[in-house]
Amino acid sequence: MTEEKKKKQDKKERKDEYLEQLQRLQAEFDNFRKRTEKERQEIFKNANEDLIVKLLGILDNFELALKHVDDKGINMIYSELYSILEDEGLKKIKAEGKFDPRIHEALILEEGEKNEMIIEEFQKGYTLNDKVIRPSKVKITKIAEKKNE
Repeated sequence: MTEEKKKKQDKKERKDEYLEQLQRLQAEFDNFRKRTEKERQEIFKNANEDLIVKLLGILDNFELALKHVDDKGINMIYSELYSILEDEGLKKIKAEGKFDPRIHEALILEEGEKNEMIIEEFQKGYTLNDKVIRPSKVKITKIAEKKNE
């Protein structure tokens, strides 16, 4: 009788072991599926990044043209292009207030009353789906150092 109980116990242990392995494999597969879906969505979200970065130069040229010429046709084309890019996740970076090195690039320092305040923007910066694809190029202030005499 003890031999039979031992066999039943071994069978139960193997069954529990197989069940545990199956549950682990199912969890691993579920994690794999979720991870690949997330990666696929990320790739899809940023698939157009290279093209959009190339189009930023064209946006800059349109803005420059609009500063010098009041042409409704150019304005309409610029607005339509910018609207399409916004729909893809493009946003302008605000270049006002305090300097943030994560989204701004300081090109010139000028003495001022407050430290690291943006006083001029040379080139607009943009984010694509909350990722900086071009920082704003700006002039910022720096408090003058006082010399002890």
